[in-house]
Amino acid sequence: MAVKHVGQLGNGSKVLVVMRTLPGEPTSALVIPTAALKQTYHDELDSLVMKDESQQAYEFATILNVRKFSDGSTMLPSLHAKGLMKKVATSEVTMTPATSKDSWVQLDKLNEIIAEQRGVGIDELALTPSGKPGKTVGTANEAPAQDGVLSDADLAAQYRAQADALYKEVQQLRKQADELAPKTTAKKTAKTDA
Repeated sequence: MAVKHVGQLGNGSKVLVVMRTLPGEPTSALVIPTAALKQTYHDELDSLVMKDESQQAYEFATILNVRKFSDGSTMLPSLHAKGLMKKVATSEVTMTPATSKDSWVQLDKLNEIIAEQRGVGIDELALTPSGKPGKTVGTANEAPAQDGVLSDADLAAQYRAQADALYKEVQQLRKQADELAPKTTAKKTAKTDA
């Protein structure tokens, strides 16, 4: 079975790929080096990345932003606050969806393939504030992230974008559910004592 969102760096260390490209930085990715994780986080993330919802997600970040660790903390902000995510060049990451090395592909090449299939540029693969992939533009007054860690403002913007996208998806799913089986409200009957 091929598994999305898993890879390794050039030195062979395993990573989970949180975002394949970053807004305004199409040649950068956000990863979680798994060796740096405490065992419970490692196990919970390993289990999560294998779930259908993660495998169907465009970016693993959208799942991490709504799921919680067993300690009750939301995964994405917790990983950020603890400095467990790292910004790296997409050319440094090899995606390893299966154990067979012939299925492995460098992330920068994978992004080129995805962009070609979608008929867009690589700079249009990152999630936009709407939560959908599209062209993103960095502003000139933004300070670059230091030590590969996103600033709080960058992370907050990503959270808002992901929350907006999830909210829209919830509305769409509720509408579809109501079309399939409209809600029926039971009428309350007044009790009378005789």
